Amino acid sequence: MYKIAVIPGDGTGPEVVAEGLKVLEAAAEYANFEYETVTYDFGGERYLATGETLPDSALEELRDFDAIYLGAIGHPDVRPGILEHGILLKIRFGLDQYINLRPVKLYPGVDCPLKDKGPQDIDLVVVRENTEGLYVGCGGFVRKGTPHEIAIQESINTRMGVERCIRFAFEYCRRRNGKKKVTLCGKTNVLTYAHDLWERVFNEVASEYPDITTDYAHVDAICMWFVKNPEWFDVVVTDNMFGDIITDLGAIIQGGMGIAAGANINPSGTSMFEPIGGSAPKYTGKNVINPLAAICALQMMLEILGEEKASKKVEEAVVLALTSGKIKSLSAGKMGLSTSEVGDLVAGFVKKC
Repeated sequence: MYKIAVIPGDGTGPEVVAEGLKVLEAAAEYANFEYETVTYDFGGERYLATGETLPDSALEELRDFDAIYLGAIGHPDVRPGILEHGILLKIRFGLDQYINLRPVKLYPGVDCPLKDKGPQDIDLVVVRENTEGLYVGCGGFVRKGTPHEIAIQESINTRMGVERCIRFAFEYCRRRNGKKKVTLCGKTNVLTYAHDLWERVFNEVASEYPDITTDYAHVDAICMWFVKNPEWFDVVVTDNMFGDIITDLGAIIQGGMGIAAGANINPSGTSMFEPIGGSAPKYTGKNVINPLAAICALQMMLEILGEEKASKKVEEAVVLALTSGKIKSLSAGKMGLSTSEVGDLVAGFVKKC
């Protein structure tokens, strides 16, 4: 019996989560496992009504769940940063979800913006450190509001944090059994302290995995090679800031935010799974938003929970839906199907195949 916390969130978040839960029901029936869900209303509407983002008591409650399934956070009437820091980062940091795992996989039936690239070329994973770096928020202002103002924000990198992230990347690469290659993404020629630590630890950990090939590339080079030769990559490991940037580039080369999913992982605790696209408030309630990224996030949740049979079946169902000819586009309002119809289609393939 899996206990899953559901945070539908803002905008179209509740709509895509509903379709993900529809697929979860089909997957549970297929793979013969049981689950229960508890829904929380954290998001913009609650903040506007109560001034509350995520109470400390709720964070403690979330520790008792096997997983968290998130729709989207972001409200047009709430200043940017309040909900992101008060909910998303509070969960990531509070539950020590120190890995952000982002598959970059081009599925059949999805248009790729890269010339002459197909599914055989784009199948990689970015392992992003998720609780350190610039996102710690260490810094401050001096003479704020004056012509001589100074703003300082420091990147915090601990050996423990760096090593556990890199080790996860190597272990995941071994389980993934793809090209068996791990690439370190950094900027050692300029960030000579933090990324010297990353490079040294990377080389030390790599020596324990002789079956895995290693490589290094500066972050700017990674941005170029993702576009020119994405087939070079298998697993890419990097820090929090660089990971945030290159994964959005990865999402575009796999077909856009409509298919991109991510996981915030604590390997020994509670992990959180979410579609990467935002809350898309202008589409709220119109039943036109694409739920496939949320369904792919659900597939990742099943994988991390150890339900491999169900995870593979959901991925197969997503591919069948994409190649069925019924989904015309991944863009909202252009799919040729409604949000709920896409969910029905994928859930139907889970039941049939």
